[in-house]
Amino acid sequence: MSRMLLAPGRYVQGAGAIKEIGWHTSRFGTCAMVIGGNTALSVCGPDIEASLAEKGISCHLESFRGVSSQQEIRRLAGITAANRGDVIIALGGGASIDAGKAVAHEMKLPVVVVPTVISTDAPCSALSVVYSESGVFERYLLLRKNPDCVLVDTTLVVGAPARFLVAGMGDALATFWESDTCSRSGRPNPLTGGGSPTLAAGALSRLCYETLLESGVQAKLAVEKQVVTPAVDAIIEANTLLSGLSSENGGHAGAHSIHNGLTTLPAVKQRLHGEKVAFGVIAQLVLEVRSSPVIKEVQDFCYSVGLPLCLEDLDCVNPTTEELRQVAIAAVAEGETVHATWFPVTAVMVEAAIRIADALGTRYKKALL
Repeated sequence: MSRMLLAPGRYVQGAGAIKEIGWHTSRFGTCAMVIGGNTALSVCGPDIEASLAEKGISCHLESFRGVSSQQEIRRLAGITAANRGDVIIALGGGASIDAGKAVAHEMKLPVVVVPTVISTDAPCSALSVVYSESGVFERYLLLRKNPDCVLVDTTLVVGAPARFLVAGMGDALATFWESDTCSRSGRPNPLTGGGSPTLAAGALSRLCYETLLESGVQAKLAVEKQVVTPAVDAIIEANTLLSGLSSENGGHAGAHSIHNGLTTLPAVKQRLHGEKVAFGVIAQLVLEVRSSPVIKEVQDFCYSVGLPLCLEDLDCVNPTTEELRQVAIAAVAEGETVHATWFPVTAVMVEAAIRIADALGTRYKKALL
C-alpha cells in the first residue's frame, strides 16, 4: 500500500486573522453559510460579515444547536440549500465544526473552518463525529476531503476560558501514543483508505508531544492572563495543526475508544472531549503495558496543566461495576479504534485498564498531599 499524507488545503494562524476571512473564502464561493454557536457568532459575526462583504460575498449566519447529531446536520443542510449557500464557514468549537464539515460533505461544498476555541483537533481533519441527540457517541463520518481552509485567530483563542485550550492539549496528548500504537500494529488506517503513514506523519506526532511538554504550562498561564505569547502560538499549532495532521495520518487507537465508551455515562456529560481523551490516554498506556516512567511522564503533564488523572476528575465518583463494564463494552464495539492495537483487545481487558488507570491517578494525587 502506498504512503499517503492528508492535510487541509490551507492553514492560517495569527492575531487578527479573522479579518482576512473574506479573501480566503473568495477562492471558494460567493454565498457563505456561517454555522456556529451563539457565543462564537456574537464574537466573530460582525468581523466575518464585514470581511466577506469587502469581497462581495453574501452570507447567512445560523446558530448551531449544540450537538453534532444527524438531525442537526440535516437541519443545517436544509437551511444552506434554502439560502443557496455555495461555501460553508464552520465556526466555534469541535462540535459545531464537525457539524459544519458534515454539511459541506453531504452537500459537496467547500468548507472554511474557524475554531474560536482550541479544545480538539477537529479543525484539520477529514472526519466528523456524529452523536445522538443526547450526546452519546454514535459513529465517525469519514469525509471526502480535509477542509479547504483552516483559519485560527489567536486573539479569539486567548479570549476563551483556559479550560478549552487545556482540553485541546488532552486531545493532542493522544496523538503520539495512538500513532505509535498504529505504527506498531501495522494495521491499515481507514482515514487514508488503508494507506501507510509517511515519515512526516511520525515526525509531526513526535513534535506535537514534545511541544505539549515544553510549552503547555506556559500557554495555560498566558491564556489565563489573556495574552498571546510564543508558548500560546506553539500550543495552538500543536492542538490544531500538528495534532490534526498526525492523528489523521497516524490513526486513532485506545484513548479515543475509551473516550467514546465514557460518553455512555451521564456523570461525565459535562466534561469536554479532550478531558475524557486525556484519561483515555493513561488507560491506553496501561492496556498496552507501557513502562512506569512513560505513564509517570504523562501523569506529570496532565497534573501540570490540569487534565484529569482519575475518574473522579471526570465527575465519575465511585462508579459501579456495571457502569465500568458498560464503558468497556462500548469501547470495544465493532469498528472502534482500540482494535488498532497490536494484540486482540476485549472488554474485560479495557475494564481492567480503566480501573488501574483510575487507581494510579488516585495514588498520584494522594502522594502530593
